[in-house]
Amino acid sequence: MERLRLLGIDPGLRFTGWGVIDVWDNRLKFVADGVIATDSKAALADRLSQLYSGLGEVIGQFKPDEAAVEETFVNKNAVSTLKLGQARGVSLLAPARAGVAVAEYTPNLVKKTVVGTGHATKEQIQMMVRTLLPGSTFKQADAADALAVAICHAHHRESAMRIAQATRSVGVGQ
Repeated sequence: MERLRLLGIDPGLRFTGWGVIDVWDNRLKFVADGVIATDSKAALADRLSQLYSGLGEVIGQFKPDEAAVEETFVNKNAVSTLKLGQARGVSLLAPARAGVAVAEYTPNLVKKTVVGTGHATKEQIQMMVRTLLPGSTFKQADAADALAVAICHAHHRESAMRIAQATRSVGVGQ
């Protein structure tokens, strides 16, 4: 199997984490990570534009073969949930517009895949990301979460592709 480059994205309007890993066979290698921060004083449209541009730069620099985005969980605050959903939409749009296939994973599946339990703490996720990706340098939890999304995609992508292909071939959802 040749190398596959994966981009994990942990969407947020204030901070969107991203992480890039290389995968071949069952091996994972840390490539890079970071956080795209938007100007909290700017208008929503400008912040979404900043996020789109930042993701475009990451995609242009690292040229991922596939991307994975964490799905949104529902907050008690409806306005916050809506804003997070808009940031998540941009996080799906940026790689898709660049021709990069995008997968989505629930937070619980990401945690279960990386840590072994769907209710893992941020600290547990960070510890396991460091263990699975020696040399990872994340300075913020959002970047660690994005690397966890990439790891989750590395482990589940084959199954997800088979299910999507089978669904298309039988016409489910059309």
